[in-house]
Amino acid sequence: MAKDRETDVPGEGLRARKRRETLQRITDAGIGLFIEKGYEATTLDAIAEAAGISRRTFFYYFKSKDEILLSLQSGVGDMLVNALRDVPHEKRPLDAIREAILNVCALIPPDDMIAIDRLMRSSPAVQARKQASYVEQERALFAALRERWPEPGRETGLRLVAMLAIGAMRLASETFHRDGGKRSFVELLHEAFDALAAET
Repeated sequence: MAKDRETDVPGEGLRARKRRETLQRITDAGIGLFIEKGYEATTLDAIAEAAGISRRTFFYYFKSKDEILLSLQSGVGDMLVNALRDVPHEKRPLDAIREAILNVCALIPPDDMIAIDRLMRSSPAVQARKQASYVEQERALFAALRERWPEPGRETGLRLVAMLAIGAMRLASETFHRDGGKRSFVELLHEAFDALAAET
């Protein structure tokens, strides 16, 4: 499942670059095999072979194949924080997060979104840990909001904004899954944030 990604990271050394590239190669190999063969039918040995590494090397990067799926979820949090930093400073916190989320999600092809959603739901263990990852995303967004609006009196409000924004994402995700991807995830995100804005 190829996605656009940066090929160079400023200040990154050769060792770090090789590690990042190997990590990405394992992730791409794992996701590709999950889609082709099914999550349960895909073995660690098959992932390692497809990535051109040994089984032992695999464990330097991931503890289990579950973590390949979970790395996609955690990667979204980092992408949201980076996107938030690019949003103009004159926007209100909720509007800034909305724009950041929409910009990130618009980069993911609809077919990939459907495939990833099905994979995430195919493993009860991954599904349970995915729910926990939403809390991590809330914390990451809250920290990014505090970086932009550091006034002490805004802390509670900014924490609520981060929680509501992740809640809107979760609701859009649930609707996307329930409808089988009939409507785009971006459209569902607009709908969720519009409903939130109407109530606040």
